[in-house]
Amino acid sequence: MSTGEEENAAELKIPDEFLKAKCLMNCEVALILEHKYEQLQQTADDPMNQMSQVFEKSHQYVKRFSRYKNPDAVRQVREILSRYQLAEFELCVLGNLCPETVEEAISMVPSIKAKGRALDDEAIEKMLNDLSLIKKFE
Repeated sequence: MSTGEEENAAELKIPDEFLKAKCLMNCEVALILEHKYEQLQQTADDPMNQMSQVFEKSHQYVKRFSRYKNPDAVRQVREILSRYQLAEFELCVLGNLCPETVEEAISMVPSIKAKGRALDDEAIEKMLNDLSLIKKFE
């Protein structure tokens, strides 16, 4: 993105450092925080004293809003979405919100239909079907 150009995520006009940043889906954060919570339980007499309120609230939030709970399912979701050359933030939005239709996916992440992208409606539909299969068998 050139300087002076207006940011617009719908057209993938965002700073390079954001495009290259590693993003995590809620379900991935939930796994990380759950692991940390288990470590705290094993090492502390009273793990609740070791946890900050921010940690506790964050943990509750990602557990509540994670669409995938099983670690294998979480890995499969990232693998499936990674096949479609999505930007990290696009991958995470789709993985977090789990759109059911092509129209929903495009309205949530308009940049997946930007000019020059290889994703047509059929590819998006296949991606969404693959994700729904994971959720179905989780």
